[in-house]
Amino acid sequence: MNQQQDEVLISHLAKQGLDDKMVMGHPASLFVLFFTEMWERFSYYGMRALLTVFLITEIAKGGWGWSNGDAMTLYAWYTGLVYLTPLIGGLIADKLTGYRKAITLGALIMTLGHLSMAFESTHSNFFFFGLVLMILGNGLFKPNISSMVGRLYPDTSAKKDAGYTIFYMGINAGAFLGMLLCGYIGEKVGWHYGFGLAGVFMFFGMLQFYFGQKIFGVIGESPKNKLLTNVKVEDDADTILPAKVVSDRLIVVGVLMFASLFFFFAFEQAGGSMTIFAKDYTQRVLSGSFGEIFKWIDAALTVFPILIVTGVLVSLAKKIVGKYPLTILFTAISFAIIWGLGFWKVYREFSAEQTEVTVSWFQILNSFFIITLASSFSKIWEKVWNPSGPVKFAMGLLLVGVGFVILAFGASTIPQGAKTASVSMIWLIVAYFFHTSGELCLSPVGLSYVSKLSPKKLAGLLFGLWFTASAIANFIAGMTGSYIDKISQTYSMSIFFYIIAAIPIAAALLLLLFNPVLKKMMHGIN
Repeated sequence: MNQQQDEVLISHLAKQGLDDKMVMGHPASLFVLFFTEMWERFSYYGMRALLTVFLITEIAKGGWGWSNGDAMTLYAWYTGLVYLTPLIGGLIADKLTGYRKAITLGALIMTLGHLSMAFESTHSNFFFFGLVLMILGNGLFKPNISSMVGRLYPDTSAKKDAGYTIFYMGINAGAFLGMLLCGYIGEKVGWHYGFGLAGVFMFFGMLQFYFGQKIFGVIGESPKNKLLTNVKVEDDADTILPAKVVSDRLIVVGVLMFASLFFFFAFEQAGGSMTIFAKDYTQRVLSGSFGEIFKWIDAALTVFPILIVTGVLVSLAKKIVGKYPLTILFTAISFAIIWGLGFWKVYREFSAEQTEVTVSWFQILNSFFIITLASSFSKIWEKVWNPSGPVKFAMGLLLVGVGFVILAFGASTIPQGAKTASVSMIWLIVAYFFHTSGELCLSPVGLSYVSKLSPKKLAGLLFGLWFTASAIANFIAGMTGSYIDKISQTYSMSIFFYIIAAIPIAAALLLLLFNPVLKKMMHGIN
């Protein structure tokens, strides 16, 4: 069966004019996208890890001294708009530029955005202008690279979900490294250094993608180029489908997008209310044996993920370095810098007299768990148990809800209206574990189902709509987080987290109830 699936995949690659070289059983081109997305997520999450902490940190410590409510309002608008602009970016790519040019231009704009934010200490307008550029660049980049991943596989391929999960590992490898290094440097060295570092790797991501474009064959070319090429592209495959099938599948896509609202509403508390909880209510200064243990754990968390993605780079380099030397060169340079920063951070921490966990450190847990668990989930879907999309979504919603139930229980000792507390770190760590497990059930699977259920001519638009749902969820998450002080004073911190938990759990139960109907409406896409 696997050999037959590989033959179908190789045939599909040939029709698209792609190189048929494989890395870990998947097209080598997937891993070029893997590293491009990895560095883009490094830049985005590296900056996002600092955003709320920077805004609420006292002016004397280099921050802006904003209130929690004001900081969360800006966070809501920024994260909401970041996920709204992909709707326009998907349309631009579909109608005008093609995926490749949109990705390259988006990466360049985001690089300039980080450069602008690096000058925040000069004038506050540089900070806000940088946020605007980040929003615009992300709109061009985000939906189109996800669309390209989908084009690497035929819709009937059992490897498509696994491919998206591997791609998602790249997303989270970049997010992990960005939050780890930008967060650390921003909090302990200087905010502008953290903001600027994020842009350096966005620039490397752009270069390695630009010089490796030919590996994608005709995938991602501008619409005009597609008309001129003699290579057969399967964009018209969906025109033979009955209108009822197309409309039913689009309804399922809509339901899954709506369900994702409830997941990301809870999940995206990570950069908002959970960051505030980590800063003001969590014991972060460790001494004695606890401090030493943390230093070793932190060192392992720094080195181990870099080692894993370096292994992926070596595997890719063996396959394509002859044809695409510059792609491998720029990625290798970026990894050399990452290794240098990683060892510098470990040395600096072991040399410090006092161990203080940075606020942004907790956000790396999500990405670390993704890196360590992604391959396991991929194998489960491919070889052990592969339930329908709605069931996977329901699992994701339940797990993120459970994470907040655990966090609410951990916060139960905080007195009503307390401004600070010293709750154990373990509650945040366990909550992030459940949130990550939920994310692996929903997010990469969601990207895959949007790709499989969408008419090809509308792929960019529908990926844009997928991120529009995330935009709405991020905005609601941020605005809800702005009420953390008010709810904590009126009721308790625990009640705030129980409210967050109840909403995705209720949505999960509804999805399970309607799963048979939704599965039927997918018409064979399972």
